[in-house]
Amino acid sequence: MLNALFSGDFPRSKLLTALLLLVVVGLILTPLAGDKAMGVGAKICVFIILVASFDLMLGYTGILSFAHTMFFGIGAYSVAMISSMPEEHHWWAMGPGWTSVGVGVITALVVSAVVALVISIFSLRVRALYFSMITLSVAASFQILCQRSTEITGGDDGVNFKVPALLDPATVFADPINIFGYMVEINGMLLAYFGIFIFAIVLFLFMLRVINSPFGRVLQAIRDNEFRAAAIGYRVVYYRSTSAVVGSCVAALAGCAYALWLRYNGPETTLGFGIMMDILFMTVIGGMATLYGSVLGASIMLLAQGYLQDLMKILVKEVEGIPIVSGLLHPDRWLLWMGIFFIIVVYNFPWGIVGKLRMRALGIK
Repeated sequence: MLNALFSGDFPRSKLLTALLLLVVVGLILTPLAGDKAMGVGAKICVFIILVASFDLMLGYTGILSFAHTMFFGIGAYSVAMISSMPEEHHWWAMGPGWTSVGVGVITALVVSAVVALVISIFSLRVRALYFSMITLSVAASFQILCQRSTEITGGDDGVNFKVPALLDPATVFADPINIFGYMVEINGMLLAYFGIFIFAIVLFLFMLRVINSPFGRVLQAIRDNEFRAAAIGYRVVYYRSTSAVVGSCVAALAGCAYALWLRYNGPETTLGFGIMMDILFMTVIGGMATLYGSVLGASIMLLAQGYLQDLMKILVKEVEGIPIVSGLLHPDRWLLWMGIFFIIVVYNFPWGIVGKLRMRALGIK
């Protein structure tokens, strides 16, 4: 049963298994810590899927695309724009409801698949570096288009919309209940959180199925030796294009979930280049071509982004008055410590945390 569920691809390290279980249990118990913790937890769930879909392309196929946030944004904009309140000049707006969400998700998948296929067909025949530059220019153009198209996308202000009542934080289903001494309110926000949590698990298991299928094995063969794969009869461009389409569609689904959680989407929310860099950092920290690395990479990065400043506010009070130290621990310098942490991880874990743990489990130093 477990073998089928995980497609035969287990963590293969006791420590890694413990860390993954810690993340899963932590996400389940997150609502006990309040609304901010739920916000961070929901973002972790979304980015696990986003990073896993990016790893399918980079780690398993050898495609470095800087347009991944574009598909993330396509998913978010599709749900946001279609679920927004109907207006005379917005023929696509259907208002809040499950029909709007369904149409938004289908639209996101269709648009992402078509755009990814077009980019792949016209770009994957060139060398990897040129493909990366093409995707970077396409992503930048799409972001500028969304920022300038005020009448359609809301420009820099973005799009606010209402979600179905079942997911609305204002909808209360029952009186607060006591769980381990914490009072938890059963409302739309809680249902939305666990909906995203389950959605992330399903998509993650789907990605495991993809990479461990015959299709996934061919992708890895192309990554390792493109010329040999082509020589034995595999159509390299076809498999790479299919990988790009699958990865882009999963990224779009992550965008749909993120928009439903935030009930808003804007250019900086899903299309910013900083988000693309975060995805790349998460992939490297967790470990490329592992998929499980997306769980650890996303969790570590987003926990640091969410709580490092709060921790530094506490620490700076303890060292107040000490020259240099108090300056280094100022909350505004949290990015400095994030950069130092990234350098340390890359230096000590060149294959990522998951790669290092798996090698250690095999007795390889």
